[in-house]
Amino acid sequence: MNITLNGTPRQTRAATLAALLDEQGLGGKVATARNGDFVPAARRATTTLAEGDQIEVVAPMQGG
Repeated sequence: MNITLNGTPRQTRAATLAALLDEQGLGGKVATARNGDFVPAARRATTTLAEGDQIEVVAPMQGG
């Protein structure tokens, strides 16, 4: 299926947001959104992906 991940077109076989993160090696503490809607970590395993979805994954940054 074709999706957009952080602004870059990608092909994936992942059926859920959690599977996509695993497939792309995006673990740890990250924030996720599907089509502009925030997806909490507890809902990633049940958030299904669809053709054309736009996924954003953001890692927190430290600094001052």
